Amino acid sequence: MNMQVTTGVQPPPPPKDLQDMRLPIVMMRDIVLKTMFRKNLDMVSELAEAVCLPRAVTQELVDIARGQKYLEATGSLTATGNGEMGYQLTDAGKTRAMDALSQSEYFGAMPVPLSVYREQIKRQSIRDIQITRDQLTKAMGHLVLPPALIGNLGPAVSSGRSILMYGPPGNGKSSISNGIRDAMGDKIYVPRAIEYAGQVITVYDPIVHSKAEVEVDDPNSLRRKRTFDTRYVRCERPTVITGGELSLDMLDLVYNPTARTYQAPLQLKSTGGIFIVDDLGRQAEPPQSLVNRWIVPLEESKDILALQSGEKFEVPFDTLVIFSTNFHPNEIFDQAALRRIFFKIKIDGPCQQDFLKIFAMVAKKRGMPLDEAALLHLLKVKYPTIDNIYANYQPIFLIDQMISICEFEGIPYQMSPELVDRAWANMFVKDEKIVK
Repeated sequence: MNMQVTTGVQPPPPPKDLQDMRLPIVMMRDIVLKTMFRKNLDMVSELAEAVCLPRAVTQELVDIARGQKYLEATGSLTATGNGEMGYQLTDAGKTRAMDALSQSEYFGAMPVPLSVYREQIKRQSIRDIQITRDQLTKAMGHLVLPPALIGNLGPAVSSGRSILMYGPPGNGKSSISNGIRDAMGDKIYVPRAIEYAGQVITVYDPIVHSKAEVEVDDPNSLRRKRTFDTRYVRCERPTVITGGELSLDMLDLVYNPTARTYQAPLQLKSTGGIFIVDDLGRQAEPPQSLVNRWIVPLEESKDILALQSGEKFEVPFDTLVIFSTNFHPNEIFDQAALRRIFFKIKIDGPCQQDFLKIFAMVAKKRGMPLDEAALLHLLKVKYPTIDNIYANYQPIFLIDQMISICEFEGIPYQMSPELVDRAWANMFVKDEKIVK
């Protein structure tokens, strides 16, 4: 009997005061001034929303800037009817804002110090996830997989350690990787930006991170309900997928010389989730070099990044790394590299029985009626020509080909030996010399 252990991820608590922020006061003040300047804001409530801080903490920063003559009260309550005092930048404040923007274009959400982010990573570690056989099977429901494969995948995923999936192309290694992500199910908190040594590194990326639904605050309420630190975005556990385009420099901090800010590399964006290196062996970099880059992160749960100045620093590495390749591992790795990849799982093509299950499932989904003569022709005539080697992609390919032919010919969806032959001809290219 499977026992499922599930605990909700503990959210990051909102900061209580400036001391709780653990950021330089000057940096916070300048972000407030830059945000007011760029967004033309004049109310503390609007400013608090823009810099993602509680109103009381934002008011502290406004008071500091006001005391330094960078802000002044407008002398009248705003027209919103909620009794708020308006503020505006003084000439000195505008000068300071522009000077600060020349040093860094970053404004908006206050960054989270790296030390504080480390604490949140511990609260939502990928290594704390326990996935049951039922959860994994349900997440893989759209795939026909042998029971033994689920038995191998489960412990690998629950361990949060690295996985190498290998086997012939077209058998669902990428789909299985996505199914693993779906099985996790819970939500984590991704910082909009983090701070290290006074430098801002943006992390939240709408392309990588899927924002989850959160409770909506009452915009008319002065005492806004904040259940977590809104410098973070509540998201699904991220999945970063790279393929043949992956290069070693994509794993470094990306510096924007115009904005003078950094963008987190792919593996940092995938913290708390999955990093999939698909088609390993198709990259310009040798597979051995790519795995060597991951040795320290995989073994020590930390990564080393470098600023423009050359200063190196550690960031947590809390990611399930899945390598997927069509090559045999012994062809692309030495034994030392293989030893560092914790789980090696072979993904084979289906047996004939599973192939027929997949074929029938796809046909039903596509609205294509099955035909006994066509299936017999496929199994007895066509597959023997390729040594009866079945692949998971083939049913979808063949059925979609037959659908395209039917639609072109203006006939109802159907399959026949003739249509199977026409579809098959597009699945493989004959070896033949082209006369030039």
